[in-house]
Amino acid sequence: MQWETVIGLEVHLQLATRSKIFSGSPTTFGAEPNTQASAVDLAMPGMLPVLNEQAVRYAVMFGLGIGASIGMRSVFDRKNYFYPDLPKGYQISQFAEPVVGAGKFEIQLEDGGSRQIGITRAHLEEDAGKSLHEDFHGMSGIDLNRAGTPLLEIVSEPDIRNAAEAVAYLKALHSLVIYLGISDGNMAEGSMRCDINISLRPMGSKELGTRAEIKNVNSFRFVERAIRHEFERQAEILESGGRVVQETRLYDADRDETRPMRSKEVANDYRYFPEPDLLPVVIDEAYVEEVRRGLPELPMDKRKRFVEQYQLSAYDASVLSDSPALAAYYETVVRHCSDAKIAANWVQVELMGQLNKHELGINDSPVSAQQLGELIVRILDHSISGKIAKQVFEAMWQGEGNADDIIEARGLKQVSDSGALESMVDEVIASNAAQVEQYLAADEAKRKKLLGFFVGQIMKLSKGQANPQMVNQLLAKKLT
Repeated sequence: MQWETVIGLEVHLQLATRSKIFSGSPTTFGAEPNTQASAVDLAMPGMLPVLNEQAVRYAVMFGLGIGASIGMRSVFDRKNYFYPDLPKGYQISQFAEPVVGAGKFEIQLEDGGSRQIGITRAHLEEDAGKSLHEDFHGMSGIDLNRAGTPLLEIVSEPDIRNAAEAVAYLKALHSLVIYLGISDGNMAEGSMRCDINISLRPMGSKELGTRAEIKNVNSFRFVERAIRHEFERQAEILESGGRVVQETRLYDADRDETRPMRSKEVANDYRYFPEPDLLPVVIDEAYVEEVRRGLPELPMDKRKRFVEQYQLSAYDASVLSDSPALAAYYETVVRHCSDAKIAANWVQVELMGQLNKHELGINDSPVSAQQLGELIVRILDHSISGKIAKQVFEAMWQGEGNADDIIEARGLKQVSDSGALESMVDEVIASNAAQVEQYLAADEAKRKKLLGFFVGQIMKLSKGQANPQMVNQLLAKKLT
C-alpha cells in the first residue's frame, strides 16, 4: 500500500534573554551545575514568579515575523506533571490563550518551489532542568541551571509530508529567529529542539492515523533520519495488520532508531489551569506597532530583494540570505567589486567551501569581504585569470596579505602585452605543425577542440599568466 506521511513539528526555542522568564537568574550556557538557579527556580516556599518583559517582546517579534495574529491578552497556565528535574511539580506554560496565534510560514523546497506551512500557535513557557546520568553509577544527578529558561514553543499544523520538507521548515525557522535576533538557534546547546509528531495514512485518505511523538531531536540531520526510520516502523506495523500505539518515543542516533519512552499524554492528563501567581498579560496596538517598527529585513524579503537588485537566481538568493552575517558579507563584496553574479559565485564556491572544510562560521573567515571584493576586481580588470585568482585566494586564506600584495610578491600578474603574447603564439604554432594542419583541415566543431589545445600550450608556456581572451584572438587570427 502507498502511505502518506503526516507530520507536525513542535519547536522549543530558547529565547536570547539575559535572565530567566520568571526570575533574575542568568541563562549563560555551560555554567557549573546548579550555579544559575535562584530560590524562584528551585520552587522554594513563598517564592513568586515575575514575568520577563523581554520574553514577551521576543514572542511578539516572532509572531509579526510570520504574519500571525498576536494575542492582545494572553494567560499563563500550570501544566502539571511530575519529573525529577521539574522542581515545582508543574511547568508554567500557556494553553488556552497563547501570546501568538495562527499564522502561515513559507518554506523553500529543494526543487525550487515553495510551500505554506500553517502555524497553530506559539506560546511562552519555562524550561525544565536536566537529568545527568553519565557521571553517576546507579543514580542520576539533577542540574537546575536550565530550570526557568524562557522558551517559545512553536507548534505547526500537520502540513508537512516528508523528511525533506521537515528539514526545510526547520532551516527556514532557524534563519528567521537568527534574523530577528530572538535566539542564537544553537541546536548543539539545546537552544532549538524539536518534537516530531508523525502518523501514516493510506494515500488519498483524509482521516489522520495514530501518531507517535519523537521527543527532543536536536539536529537537522537527526530530524531527517528519525522521520525516515519512524515511517518504516509504522508502515511495517500497518502492513502486517497491526495498530500503531500513540506514544512518546526517543530517537537513538547511534542505532538510528526510535524506541518507546512513555505512553503519549493528552491535554487532560496535564490538568491545565490558569497560573494563580501571574496576572494575564495585556498588550495594546501601540506596543505591537513599536515592536513592528523595530523588525529587521526578514529572510523572505531579503531573498526577493537579492533577486530583483542583483539579478540572482532564486537558489543563489536563498543561499546568500541564509543568515544576516552571510548576507552582509556578500553585499560588502558586491560594493567593492560591482559584479553581483561573480561575487555570488566566489562567496558560495570558494569562500563557503573553505569555511565548511575548516568548520568555520562566516564571522570567523580569515578573508574579509573587502579583501574578496578586491580580488574579484583583479579578475575583472584582467590583471589575473580566474585560475590564478584561486591561488591568490588560497594565499589570502593563509594570511599572506591582500590580493595586490600577493600578486606582486609572487609575480602572478596576467600577461596582456600583445607583443609578448604574439611571440608565444608564434612559438606554439611553430612547435605543433601537425596540429596546425589538422586545424586547417577540420570542420568548425573540431577546430574549437583543437583551439583549446593551442590555448593550453600557451598557458603552460606562460605559467598560466597569459590573458586568455587575447590569446584566443591572436590564435584565431594566426591560424586562419
